[in-house]
Amino acid sequence: MTTNSKRLELLDKKIAAGGDDPFLFYARALELRSLGQLEDALAAFDEVAQRYPSYVPTFLMAGQLATELDRTEDARNWLSRGLKVAIAEGDEHARSELSSALDTLE
Repeated sequence: MTTNSKRLELLDKKIAAGGDDPFLFYARALELRSLGQLEDALAAFDEVAQRYPSYVPTFLMAGQLATELDRTEDARNWLSRGLKVAIAEGDEHARSELSSALDTLE
């Protein structure tokens, strides 16, 4: 088993044990991405967005992944949703990053 697989296993165990920290779910999605399991990673980001709709980092990473998968409309949707969340949360840094990422799609 690789180090990355052990990390994924650890995250899965923490989540299964009732871990309710949004970062656990987010880190799991990032780990799937790093393992090259891109479709699973995008689904995991979707789970984060459903469970924790105001967890801003999810949207930029999911938008970047959708772009990587050549899903421009999905990427635009992720980034647009994230931009609204960042504005609502008052997260100027994320707003700027999401806005810049959206601009690259147009």
